Amino acid sequence: MPIAELQVYSVEEADVTGGVCVVRCVGGVARAGQVYAAGELRLGLRRIERYGRTVGSFGAGHIARVHLTGAVVALLSRGQVLTAVPPDGHSLEVLEEWLATGPPLGDEPWPRPLHTLAVGWMRDERVPDGIRLRWGRVALAAAERRARAEGADALARGAELAAVRGYLIREFGPGRGGDPAALCRELLALIDLTPRAAAAEARVWRDLPRARILHLRRIKNLLPWLVLVRPHLADSDPLAGAVDAWAAVRPRLP
Repeated sequence: MPIAELQVYSVEEADVTGGVCVVRCVGGVARAGQVYAAGELRLGLRRIERYGRTVGSFGAGHIARVHLTGAVVALLSRGQVLTAVPPDGHSLEVLEEWLATGPPLGDEPWPRPLHTLAVGWMRDERVPDGIRLRWGRVALAAAERRARAEGADALARGAELAAVRGYLIREFGPGRGGDPAALCRELLALIDLTPRAAAAEARVWRDLPRARILHLRRIKNLLPWLVLVRPHLADSDPLAGAVDAWAAVRPRLP
């Protein structure tokens, strides 16, 4: 799919937060939520109007009135071409600032590619630890957005977030990487069964309804992250006993 490009016809209004321009799409498909580059600077495409109506997109050869974010709008000139930036073209700083605004789920970069991008940088051992930790925070935000966008239930959402949080604790230790006890408490709170009840269901899981089997499987998907951070809990901590009980049940779950 060609990368979307917009050519500026005119800047109708602009201030320090953004502005409104008339543009022609000269390549690809322009969509609300995309981010465009003007040199090293970035603009967000927030709304598209055509013939007095708000639309979600428009393609090459068509003209639209667009609402853009970013102070650079005031510096745009007639004929200037703006190019859509793919997810891996966004800088860490831009993504952090963008996420801090609580953007709608439909904005680009979309939750799934953003999650993939952030996890990749978080795991890259060639990157300084401080940068990896910042990418980890982006990955957590992306995992949350992905779960909301895909309608994940609480257990699936918990597993997505725990995968990032558990990795950060393992790599960077308690403190910098996160709070092992808090992670355990939050994951255990998502589980609506006791280890004994789960073990009882596990013995006859093949006879259970499909929805129940999936529920047990989602519980099972949470448990590796509990086990991962277990070494950071004191043996006398009640959380440690709960984690140990679930670790014993896990091999029996479907």
